Amino acid sequence: MISSNLDLIKMEVMSMAQLWGGRFTKETDQLVYNFNASVSFDQKFFRQDIEGSIVHTIMLAKQGILTKEEKDEILKGLTGIRQDVEDGKLTITEEYEDIHSFVEANLIGRIGDVGKKLHTGRSRNDQVALDMRLYTRLEVLNTDTLLKELLQTLLGIMEEHTQTYMPGFTHLQKAQPVTLAHHVGAYFEMFKRDRSRLKDIFYRMNYCPLGAGALAGTTYPLDRAYTASLLGFEGPTLNSMDSVSDRDYLIEFLSALSTIMMHLSRFCEEIIIWNSNEYRFVEIDDAYSTGSSIMPQKKNPDIAELVRGKTGRVYGALISILTTMKGIPLAYNKDMQEDKELTFDAIDTVKGCLALFEGMIRTMKFNKDVMEKSAAMGFTNATDAADYLVGKGVPFRDAHGIIGRLVLFCIEKNSSIDELSIEELKDISPVFEEDVYQAISLKTCVEKRLTIGAPGPEAMREVIRMHREYLTKDWQDEDDMFGGMLGETMDKER
Repeated sequence: MISSNLDLIKMEVMSMAQLWGGRFTKETDQLVYNFNASVSFDQKFFRQDIEGSIVHTIMLAKQGILTKEEKDEILKGLTGIRQDVEDGKLTITEEYEDIHSFVEANLIGRIGDVGKKLHTGRSRNDQVALDMRLYTRLEVLNTDTLLKELLQTLLGIMEEHTQTYMPGFTHLQKAQPVTLAHHVGAYFEMFKRDRSRLKDIFYRMNYCPLGAGALAGTTYPLDRAYTASLLGFEGPTLNSMDSVSDRDYLIEFLSALSTIMMHLSRFCEEIIIWNSNEYRFVEIDDAYSTGSSIMPQKKNPDIAELVRGKTGRVYGALISILTTMKGIPLAYNKDMQEDKELTFDAIDTVKGCLALFEGMIRTMKFNKDVMEKSAAMGFTNATDAADYLVGKGVPFRDAHGIIGRLVLFCIEKNSSIDELSIEELKDISPVFEEDVYQAISLKTCVEKRLTIGAPGPEAMREVIRMHREYLTKDWQDEDDMFGGMLGETMDKER
């Protein structure tokens, strides 16, 4: 009998750390407990958990479910826990099953039985759904801020290099002359689309699941719209089963993060090529390069290579959650706990890559003379030479063949087209005149491309103007995006 009582007392203590246990008569196996626990990683959103608990408490009091005195005690306890964790006076340890049990157990330890009323009208299912949504919403904004900083840097490069000529490539073969501004502008468009995706995700996910309960709502008279407004959501979610089992917003965010990494990786691949001895288009700053332990001459583009390598890591998080979710019936299942670690890692990876990449390209030196010479020696003006002949009355198909023979001659002579004498040009086609040199100069080849989106200076100036205007506006400021009343409400509570 004594042994049985001790076991019950032990179970009661354990239940303080795991929010459940009344139905159980045996202690959870330690391996099972460790396998089931999530506090080692879900402590990452302890602020969101406390914020959600504060709002839930205020709403419960508004609805008469808690007294004003009970509300005040709970709020004081919650804000105290948050402050103590932030100040390092209270440590989140692995004796707790998850962040929710940590907060609630410490609250009860501070204010007694009143703390046990905090969980009225909610489940861990809607609680964790809220925490993850609040955390993800914030990280969408943080990622967007880093993208905007990167776009500012890219636009600065574009403004500086509207007349920096370089070869444009297809199939990694020199194709036609462009400018560095035009080339970088392609990436501006990519990262601009990335911001647009984040904006869409934010607005689509910005609905509050708290109040959905375990899966079927609650019999308590909760005001879910009030809770949603305090937390800055557009409103409450409209189906309690979907509320606790929806991870679409994470899948969308991880997809957007994967696309961002794909864009970074493409740019890094080009920088790695441009940084090679064979190209020498760029020189990466010493602060963003590393050396070799055995070869003293080496200056390696490790940051670009690591960003390229970490892309697969973010892809893995996306594939993991898609695989996890594909076979899960309604509503909540423990499988969904797997949404956190990889998502947290992917978010941190992308933010780190964006910050490092922006610093690398901001400090990178562009070798303009080398770029221009590469464009000239790569026959990038061959199409313009053919167009010159067409302008003189030669059918395009014939002009194409003439320039092909001309390029072959240049290769044999190790020369560019515009380095040939007029006599050599006339030997291949008598149509050539002295004005051909002006017509096929890199400057002319670029400047006569005037349609919007082309590399010509007039077109580029207009695009840069549009980009500059775009960056003066910020979707994060639109319509008081969070619109939350929590700060104002807390001030009134005080």
